[in-house]
Amino acid sequence: MAFATVSSAFAGGLLTNTNQNAAFVRNFAQEGKIDLTSIYANPAGGAFLENGWHLSLNNQSAFQRRNIETTFPLFQLNEENHDKTHLFEGKATAPAIPSFTVSYNRDKWSLSAHFAISGGGGKCEFDRGLGSFEALYSGRLFGEVPLAVNAKLPGQVKAGLISAGVPEPYATGLAGTGTYSSRLTGYDLDAYMRGRSYYFGLQIGGTYKILDNLSAFVGIRGLYASCNYNGYVQDISASYSYQYNVPANPAAGFPGTSGSGNGRESLSDYSLSLNCDQTGFGVTPIIGLDWKINNHWNMSAKYEFCTKINLKNKSEMNHFAQAQAADPTSPLSQFKDGEKVREDVPALLALGIEYSPIEKLRLDAAYHQFFDKDSKKYGGKQKLIDHNTHEFILGAEYDLSKVVTISGSWEITRYGLNDAYMNDLSFNLSNYMFGGGVRVHATKKLSIDLGYMCTFYNSRDVTTMTAAGPKVDHYDRKNHTFGIGFNIDF
Repeated sequence: MAFATVSSAFAGGLLTNTNQNAAFVRNFAQEGKIDLTSIYANPAGGAFLENGWHLSLNNQSAFQRRNIETTFPLFQLNEENHDKTHLFEGKATAPAIPSFTVSYNRDKWSLSAHFAISGGGGKCEFDRGLGSFEALYSGRLFGEVPLAVNAKLPGQVKAGLISAGVPEPYATGLAGTGTYSSRLTGYDLDAYMRGRSYYFGLQIGGTYKILDNLSAFVGIRGLYASCNYNGYVQDISASYSYQYNVPANPAAGFPGTSGSGNGRESLSDYSLSLNCDQTGFGVTPIIGLDWKINNHWNMSAKYEFCTKINLKNKSEMNHFAQAQAADPTSPLSQFKDGEKVREDVPALLALGIEYSPIEKLRLDAAYHQFFDKDSKKYGGKQKLIDHNTHEFILGAEYDLSKVVTISGSWEITRYGLNDAYMNDLSFNLSNYMFGGGVRVHATKKLSIDLGYMCTFYNSRDVTTMTAAGPKVDHYDRKNHTFGIGFNIDF
């Protein structure tokens, strides 16, 4: 699922990684290229490779920060941090993200296979949990702890308050000559959240030259999803204060009394623990065309159909978490044991073009549209998407010599998620990326790709109204990715 801790750490849509190798890291616009490393982006272009076997082995390393600053009035009662704004920092690391591509060409035919992490791609930890959980707990403690304090009052005081016109639960402001008030003065808790998500994709297919300069591809990709979400909220305690005044009532036998006090409660019954494994499988049909117009121009088109995936939960929860998950409106409902979580991978249309004005220079452009609104999600969440995701990509390569090729590229991604879609369990931010690198032609049969890319995200504020006041979430991310690849012709 598109879970905050592990949603795609790379380029692409809500559930799709489009960077599949180091060649992409150094030049995002792969759709118009004819190259072994472009078979994922332009599989039909593989028909124009030379006869024989071709193999590409790659690894990427990605490092990301997912920061959520949550502002909530009750956070001021947190005994470790009295500020109403708390920072929840997620650290996502994926040091090893392997992929490979293999192709066999013979005359007009090309058979290819490609394996990569097609979605997800790592794990992320929030050492202090998430703001949505702390806001939920602080709100619950604010409402329930004073009521629990009421129950601890001495029986004579309770009877005196009722006699004085203050009925249970002895709330402040009721009519009567007696008074009573209690309030939450502070809370403390230990929270943690960790997520891991991998969508393993194996793509196989065949390409045929319909004409000398026109080829078509038909293939499928099998997707196996393996996710885990582990978290807890524990060591919960709350401080409170109270005061009361019971006037004398000789007729009822109550002498006048008043008092005040402070107390602290350990609330083990509120502890929450969750460990959820999710697995699922889906198949993606893929078709593609490549038109090699001449030595200067090449164009391609690829369409990946929507991938239907139901993730099945195998969950362990304590009693408190189970009670929360039983509520369909709770964010924990999607982690119930045995629950099937619909999380389709959207269809993708990819168009690309390459222009080579001179032999040493290649200019590339590409466009992606992910059909998010047509892919079904748990709870019908796709209805909260205003428009499909769009990506616009530009790239360039220049041969400095017969040995070294340099490249650079730029990409912009625009999601169509409205405020209702966004929360700290599931958020994506529109962004733009820069990447660059080199290809070293070590021998006639071996080339090496080295690339680096960084992503700049558009931070976003989302306000949610609650009974305790507005909760404002400020979302931001940072991402750096390195790639290395070895391309071999046999």
